[in-house]
Amino acid sequence: MHSKHSMPFGAEVLPDESVRFRLWAPGATSVTLCLENGERGPLPLLPLGDGWFERISREAHAGTLYRFQIDHKTEVPDPASRFQPHDVHGPSMVVDPTTFQWNHENWRGRPWEEAAIYELHVGTFTPEGTFQGVQEKLDYLHDLGVTAIELMPLSDFPGQRNWGYDGVLPFAPDSSYGTPDDLKRLVQSAHAHGLMMLLDVVYNHFGPEGNYLHLYAPQFFTDRHHTPWGAAINFDGPDSRVVRDFFIHNALYWIEEYHFDGLRFDAVHAIVDDSEPDILTELAHAIRERFGQSRFVHLVLENVDNSAGYLVRDATGSASLYDAQWNDDIHHAVHVLLTGESDGYYADYSPDPMPHLCRCLAEGFAYQGDYSEFHREKRGERSHHLPPTAFVSFLQNHDQVGNRAFGDRITQVASPGTVKLAMEILLLSPQTPLLFMGEEFAASTPFLFFCDFHGDLAAAVTKGRRSEFAHFSKFSSPEVRDSIPDPNAESTFLKSKIDWDSLRGKIHAEWLHFYRELLALRQSKIVPHLRGGAATRCAVSRDGKRWISVDWVFEDRTTLQLRANVGDEPLTISIPNPAMPLYASTPEAAAAFEQGSLVPCSVVWSLLA
Repeated sequence: MHSKHSMPFGAEVLPDESVRFRLWAPGATSVTLCLENGERGPLPLLPLGDGWFERISREAHAGTLYRFQIDHKTEVPDPASRFQPHDVHGPSMVVDPTTFQWNHENWRGRPWEEAAIYELHVGTFTPEGTFQGVQEKLDYLHDLGVTAIELMPLSDFPGQRNWGYDGVLPFAPDSSYGTPDDLKRLVQSAHAHGLMMLLDVVYNHFGPEGNYLHLYAPQFFTDRHHTPWGAAINFDGPDSRVVRDFFIHNALYWIEEYHFDGLRFDAVHAIVDDSEPDILTELAHAIRERFGQSRFVHLVLENVDNSAGYLVRDATGSASLYDAQWNDDIHHAVHVLLTGESDGYYADYSPDPMPHLCRCLAEGFAYQGDYSEFHREKRGERSHHLPPTAFVSFLQNHDQVGNRAFGDRITQVASPGTVKLAMEILLLSPQTPLLFMGEEFAASTPFLFFCDFHGDLAAAVTKGRRSEFAHFSKFSSPEVRDSIPDPNAESTFLKSKIDWDSLRGKIHAEWLHFYRELLALRQSKIVPHLRGGAATRCAVSRDGKRWISVDWVFEDRTTLQLRANVGDEPLTISIPNPAMPLYASTPEAAAAFEQGSLVPCSVVWSLLA
């Protein structure tokens, strides 16, 4: 089986083995094709009108390196390049995707309610830092009990190391990780293990180095809107149709040509679009129309605005637009509960995070149009009508670890007992759980912010990274801020690599067993009831004792009950007809529950038919 996504731009190998090159360059007078096979000099592209240029060439073939020359001056890579073997400033490579043989014709994906997501960064997940390295860990991930792998962004970025959010060539998987075929082999092998593959994509900005679009297609950007990272992308102004199509094709490309099972859209609150329909709506419709009847494709948002309208369900309970959103609210509430931290956005959940946690578990968002002191405005929309699986919950992810000054994980800032308590809640609740690589065995390695810039840009990034923490009390001293690792230093990247040898230690092995047990229980006992919505009710202490009680009544009339004592004192609770616990933190917790009490720092789950 072969898979190819046809696009109106880029280099496409045609059936007669010639190659069609097409570029949208409305800011250019002329475009020439420069092939690096030594056979002929620059070849002019024919202007087609409306900024389009094209040439069909028999001098090129799969594997040919090429550039576009703008107005007989600057040579640039193809913005729709499928591969950049020599990084963002180098030539693009012609790729024929039909040469890869897919052998999983029967794979249709898995329904969203089965999702238990494992987020990883390809470069730091294994010592090799490659797609092949991830592939060799698939047995481990399958045995862990996750059902979906989410890769941090892969689009070609400058240098040899980056989180991926500085990508500038969104169709080209970064060459530091391997070739396009290496990535396809990873996806194919994951499917053979029963694992979904999700990809994080960035449509809110281009990175600060290696983006040549300003030179020949300034219409890609607008000064009508602004982002924290520079020029905003033009999704709603003059000439925005081609820009919108560029990103819509990118999403379709990853799903069709690479067989990804879904996409996670980074920071969509930074995409400003006043048109109707907006790009997020049009994008979701395009994907649903293309793949909706043939396979499961899942779309997930990161959206500080808590826009519940993007998460609506149709009459069958399926997502009309997006399946879920990363729920920062539940992370922030639990993090404050475990650590007592109140700097930055944590201030909105302090001093009492319990009501926020209760609302997240019962209704999805904590902020549903409520005023946020941190954002200084009302934030969010009502979400109580949405199914629990519309919310992705987590205690760690790349942001919540990597955006800390020293990349410390939750087990470095909170006690092991309370971390376990939090995961007993999050992994068995009906919300969709997400783990960040290494958390399942309490990895001691940090995940730091790293990149590979040079010159003035590198200095500016290092300075900016350290100045971000100036308003935090413990970083008020310039000397302390200077101790924050330099993002551009290779050592910062190397320190972030997972230490797999630590699994030989007893404590790390015990953590891994703990996660495996919870994930197995989730799949066998909780997941079968998650198709559709749930009626919920939640009660929480307001007397400082820190207990929480949540009931979910599913459409199959099964009731899932959570009773948790997050405090350090035993509690007497009213349980008219206590059921045999589905799960309890300890045998002592189960025995006490049957007698109408909750021991300190304990969770009890029950499932009533």
